[in-house]
Amino acid sequence: MHQQRFSGPIRPADLDRSDDAQAIVTLLNAYAEDAMGAGELLSEDVKERLVPALRRVADHLVLLACDGENAVGLAICFQGFSTFRARPLLNIHDLAVLPSHRRRGVATALLAAIEAEARRRDCCKLTLEVREDNPRAEALYRALGFGAGNAGECSVQYRFMEKRLGSSAQARAKRERLSKVLDHLTKE
Repeated sequence: MHQQRFSGPIRPADLDRSDDAQAIVTLLNAYAEDAMGAGELLSEDVKERLVPALRRVADHLVLLACDGENAVGLAICFQGFSTFRARPLLNIHDLAVLPSHRRRGVATALLAAIEAEARRRDCCKLTLEVREDNPRAEALYRALGFGAGNAGECSVQYRFMEKRLGSSAQARAKRERLSKVLDHLTKE
């Protein structure tokens, strides 16, 4: 099946514009609710904190794909640094397209705009994570040149791993519980 070419504008989101801020929250919420996202809506707390928190992150890139006046696609990227190449890299953290606009070339257009910006920033590579149960997204990424990373001359498939830290209050409460358990054990 031939994928359509998206002809709408791709533009940087203005995090200080209320309509752009609302579009970011709406698109990310739709992505979070999707089975390929988290399968549940964002909490009200996250929706309130999202855009103000993004404003505080240096070297972010937030792009909106628009169909007329409506934002239908979103990319949120963060610049990192490759120590092995001593150059910046750009990580695609979120790539979301409304279900009504999928298979219309929106993701491809967003990825092309991301690559253009990464080249402008002299990044050595783009990185992203893809769920192993999302073959459509993986096929798109592979068709656009994404694949295994390189460690020297070898091609290596890296695994994305995480350790959730929770909030500072949660971490403090966990440390206090652990301290009580350790105190109890040392007294026995």
